[in-house]
Amino acid sequence: MTNAGGMRSKRALADALAAVEADPHGPATAALLDEAFDAPRGVAVGLTGPPGVGKSTLIDRLIRGWRARGLTLGVIAIDPSSARTGGALLGDRTRFNTDPGDAGVFVRSMASRTRLGGIADLTFPAIVLMRAQFDLVLIETVGVGQTETAISDIADMTVFCAQPGSGDALQYMKAGVIEMPDLFLVTKADFGARAEQARADLSGALSLSGTDVSERPVILCSATSGSGIDAVLDWLETAREAGREGLDTARRCQRSDWLAHGLCVVAGTAGIHHARAAGFDTRPATFSTATTARERLLSTLGEAFEPRLTRN
Repeated sequence: MTNAGGMRSKRALADALAAVEADPHGPATAALLDEAFDAPRGVAVGLTGPPGVGKSTLIDRLIRGWRARGLTLGVIAIDPSSARTGGALLGDRTRFNTDPGDAGVFVRSMASRTRLGGIADLTFPAIVLMRAQFDLVLIETVGVGQTETAISDIADMTVFCAQPGSGDALQYMKAGVIEMPDLFLVTKADFGARAEQARADLSGALSLSGTDVSERPVILCSATSGSGIDAVLDWLETAREAGREGLDTARRCQRSDWLAHGLCVVAGTAGIHHARAAGFDTRPATFSTATTARERLLSTLGEAFEPRLTRN
């Protein structure tokens, strides 16, 4: 597998991502990710918000502005997977007008599959690889609701996009995704008074919650007219510099949490597999039988992980 320092072409990076997806737990994958994790070049910024808020169109505008400043970036665009078929459209990247020959821009689409929270199982490994290659990594989440905050667990910084007419100040005072962002964007500024009202509602709600809006600013922007885009790019450049000065501790915590989640998934899946093999009813028909099955399963797992005493 290509080493992290040698991924100088878009093809090499694409091959590395494909290898990670094909063998996510293999020793070669682990070595590559460890190497890339220890050599970050840029900063990873998650862009989240409800469906239809204009994340993809905004990213297209940011790509052009970022490249005009002579800086490189990778984009991870996550699409929701169907609960019925498992398929995903992966259509967000069609809004990105990028030059295939531009080595300073790399776009990777991925489906959320069974992962919840607005991201995918491959998102964090992709961030690690792309952060070692580019000045900026933008992650566009699935369109999210109020409790889908997973992006803040894996990105260096988080941007939340709101749009005019999406609710009053009370909506922005609720717990959940509003608590996480480092920057708030009110998109579609060309809506005029409605956009200004959305910014006022959001700023007011943040002030009431004790948030210092100078530390977590609210920017009004429009991907269509370009207004406010320079302010967003300036914030991204500042974030990039901050990333150079000290995100090591936060990043190590992110890595530990991500890997711990992976172990929980593996343990749960393996537990169900072995329970079925042992004759456990893993699809109980009543709450009572579920309780019994749960107790038996926990008892069995407890016995499996009890310390082994060495006999003399």
